[in-house]
Amino acid sequence: MEAGFDGVEIHGAHGFLIDQFLKDQVNDRTDKYGGSLENRCRFALEVVEGVVEEIGAERVGVRLSPFSDYNECIDSNPQALGLHMAKSLSKHGVLYCHMVEPRWDISGVNKESPYTLVPMKKAFHGTFIVAGGYDREEGNRAVAEDNTNLVAYGRLFLANPDLPKRFEIDAPLNKYNRDTFYTPDPVVGYTDYPFLEDNA
Repeated sequence: MEAGFDGVEIHGAHGFLIDQFLKDQVNDRTDKYGGSLENRCRFALEVVEGVVEEIGAERVGVRLSPFSDYNECIDSNPQALGLHMAKSLSKHGVLYCHMVEPRWDISGVNKESPYTLVPMKKAFHGTFIVAGGYDREEGNRAVAEDNTNLVAYGRLFLANPDLPKRFEIDAPLNKYNRDTFYTPDPVVGYTDYPFLEDNA
């Protein structure tokens, strides 16, 4: 906040620390932070409480990936996990809940899934954001059908610094290069994708 940011998104997804507490296939604790669903969610919600206390719930969002198996973080009942967290975050009054679609895969290829985030969206009373391989048409449809309030874009935004403008006029998109993801180079793969006017 002192640096001028509008808020904080707590990263509770993709096998990072909070996700390791949430998922029952990796959390083998026997204290109050392990075992039951409520216990496994305790650490995440304590982090939320701490951040909310510092900056206010209206400046806090949380990203979760209950269906993801990234970094071997798997849950035996991701639907129950996602629903419990959505309800709990709603009680804390955080600004938004940002969840990754069950179909999303770290490889970049969306897989078939019988599950949906719609029950979590209904359980959360703030702004609900989905992510996971959406394109322009899918994103518009998800919002139009009230399956989400907002759609987050990652890889497409990385490769298209003017993505909102491209979506607005339905312009062609730059293709992202997976080989340059997560590299230490400060330019290649991060700031070297052209804007529309550059292409012109």
